[in-house]
Amino acid sequence: MNLISIDREKCVKDAICAAECPVKIIDVQNGFPEIIKGTEKFCINCGHCVAVCPSAALSHKNISIEDCLEINPDLAIGPQQVEQFLRSRRSIRSYKKKPVEKELLEKLITLAGHAPSGHNLQPVHWHVIHEREELTKLCSHVVDWMRWMIKEQPQAAALLELEMVVKGQEAGNDIITRDAPHLILAHGIQKSPIAQPACTIALTWLELTLPSFGLGGCWCGFFNAAAMFWPPLQKELGLKQGHISYGAMMVGYPRYAYHRMPPRNPPRITGL
Repeated sequence: MNLISIDREKCVKDAICAAECPVKIIDVQNGFPEIIKGTEKFCINCGHCVAVCPSAALSHKNISIEDCLEINPDLAIGPQQVEQFLRSRRSIRSYKKKPVEKELLEKLITLAGHAPSGHNLQPVHWHVIHEREELTKLCSHVVDWMRWMIKEQPQAAALLELEMVVKGQEAGNDIITRDAPHLILAHGIQKSPIAQPACTIALTWLELTLPSFGLGGCWCGFFNAAAMFWPPLQKELGLKQGHISYGAMMVGYPRYAYHRMPPRNPPRITGL
């Protein structure tokens, strides 16, 4: 099978697929689109050509039309909904003592996997710490890292107020993961220039997805810092060889509901 195939009875010869191909490997010959000879290797399998064709005339060898969901205009959200959706986002730090179903977490991660990545490489890997007991155990490594920082890098530790965090943990207050039932890490190849921004974007999508499913989340910076720099925690996590965690997110059912949307600082804009 060629990289793309065209149903000539359906094709309306609008050349939209060629115009939208991000790597410009589709040309129009005799009115019908086709791959420019010798350029198949440059395809990034983004699916633009399949998704944009209004008549469903184009098929891609690696992206079946049958696997693509139709966009339902009735589900589109308007400007007011978008504004409330984004302005009502809160970092959730108080959770119910109720675990989230593994199937639901998998669905959320699948949705977050639709986040954009450079060259559509999709380099994000996910690691879920589902059991609270395991998370508590891992937090002990984070505290060990903090104690090392306080001793060896006191200025950085003071900036991060690590001494206060350690004292809180020793007193039985979980300041690191806020007693969240679950933690989700996004990790990728350490030497990849694309992995870190892709993980950040994907985790952002995950956080924005949570409220629609009755869940909430919060970035877990202390845990991720230790996961990046503390070998005992890295060993315990057991990520793939050559991988590093680029972000961690607490996830669970919020204990409280929010009712207002506080303002933010006005944006600092140039050029407008």
